[in-house]
Amino acid sequence: MVAAVASLQSPLLGCGLTNKNLSRGSPSPSRTKLTIRCQSTTKEDQSKRTLLDNASNLLTNLLSGSALGSMPTAEGAVTDLFGRPLFFSLYDWFLEHGSVYKLAFGPKSFVVVSDPIVARHILRENAFSYDKGVLSEILEPIMGKGLIPADLDTWKQRRRVITPGFHSLFLEAMVKVFTSCSERTISKFESLLNESNEKEGREIELDLEAEFSSLALDIIGLGVFNYDFGSVTTESPVIKAVYGTLFEAEHRSTFYIPYWNFPLARWIVPRQRKFYSDLKVINDCLDELIKNARETREEADVEKLQQRDYSQLKDASLLRFLVDMRGVDVDDRQLRDDLMTMLIAGHETTAAVLTWAVFLLAQNPSKMKKAQLEVDSVLGQGKLTYESMKSLQYIRLIVMESLRLYPQPPLLIRRSLNQDKLPGGYNGDVNGYSIPAGTDLFISVFNLHRSPYYWDQPNEFNPERFLAKKQSGTEGWAGFDPDRSPGALYPNEIIADFAFLPFGGGPRKCVGDQFALLESTIALTLLLQKFDVELRGSAESVELVTGATIHTKNGLWCKLRRRA
Repeated sequence: MVAAVASLQSPLLGCGLTNKNLSRGSPSPSRTKLTIRCQSTTKEDQSKRTLLDNASNLLTNLLSGSALGSMPTAEGAVTDLFGRPLFFSLYDWFLEHGSVYKLAFGPKSFVVVSDPIVARHILRENAFSYDKGVLSEILEPIMGKGLIPADLDTWKQRRRVITPGFHSLFLEAMVKVFTSCSERTISKFESLLNESNEKEGREIELDLEAEFSSLALDIIGLGVFNYDFGSVTTESPVIKAVYGTLFEAEHRSTFYIPYWNFPLARWIVPRQRKFYSDLKVINDCLDELIKNARETREEADVEKLQQRDYSQLKDASLLRFLVDMRGVDVDDRQLRDDLMTMLIAGHETTAAVLTWAVFLLAQNPSKMKKAQLEVDSVLGQGKLTYESMKSLQYIRLIVMESLRLYPQPPLLIRRSLNQDKLPGGYNGDVNGYSIPAGTDLFISVFNLHRSPYYWDQPNEFNPERFLAKKQSGTEGWAGFDPDRSPGALYPNEIIADFAFLPFGGGPRKCVGDQFALLESTIALTLLLQKFDVELRGSAESVELVTGATIHTKNGLWCKLRRRA
């Protein structure tokens, strides 16, 4: 959940990057056409940018340092980035330059990592030698000292406090919240279909991305801080403020000049005035919720809190847990930062996962039918419970395969705090690569998840792939083994030895991963139980854009029909 905002691109957009003839690179078994397209640029636009490209390339050649030694380098044109998400370009460079390469532009360079051995080194084996660098700088005004932008000392303290809150009994209680919120959405769809039937219509057309966004907001509100946004059916000033803040986070993630840091910008620039106004509305709401929780505090040890009968609690929220924890005297500002981080990051992740799961299923009717048959077999006419969730294996695998093909986020950002030596990665330098302190790195989750070196048919939608073992042909990589993480409901980085990073890995792995996966599974289950879903147009007509997460340009418009 919290990892969702880690895909910020602002350091690169608009800067000079290169690779000659990207779309006509050397043949590769993995270079199958993606089932989605990006907004393109015209020849006229490209010719106008030639001067900018030349200036950028000159700056790169003059100023890009040699501190990264023999590491392969991708360098080039501004126009490589216009009209397509950054991670597509990073994938092309990965196929040409290898699993570890330097991305140079002007006076700055990044190291791009597309290899599980190197990712494991950064995220787990040497985790505290890296922080989140530019990501923290951008998010601090929004999330303060929440888990994503927090400095290392604050992160360690808050992680110890928050992690126990996502215990098994809490998650079991959340199944009821997830189900109730999802049923609201399903009821809304059924009402719209009833109205359509009265007008002799047998189907409805909806932007499911927007519907999933509202659903995710309601779930986060109730599950994390016991507040019902009711965004599926209503609109309020708080909801408007939340979306305003989300849009600003997106804007900051893709705008290459951080003008919001300029003196007086928050008072002079209209969108910044609105942003701070939205923040105040949300913070006032959170402050009131924190105040109410403190006034009804029932202090207890962590063990006792984890043994509460959450099914009988009127307020089973994470905020309730954090406030009641004995010995944790955290100020309201820090609590508010924690809640804001979960609100922004958790909302974005779940909406995106559901969007792409439906997008993929709609292109694969046989897999949708298989999923529906599993739902019918497990649920029958009964209610969804935590226990029945354990039998919905295929639905869970669909969620994970969606996260493999469309990871949220597609990039993880890190900055080295000390000098380090990275492994060479697949076909890289056997002696590895030395990097100085202050080096910025992109761990390309998108590249890892679609790597032809670690996945069979990496661009194919195949949920069943997670059930089979895969032997390693690479020294230092343990291969893929579902038995390596016994008891796990969902595939994770352990069974794939860091070739699969749906929520990061190591100490700073997303703390709310199970929360996000359970809510996605339940929402998808209840949708498929009631409806057949079909894309309104072709898959190619769905345009992809990215900022904090991978999402569509104009929504995911689908036709919904009641199942026969």
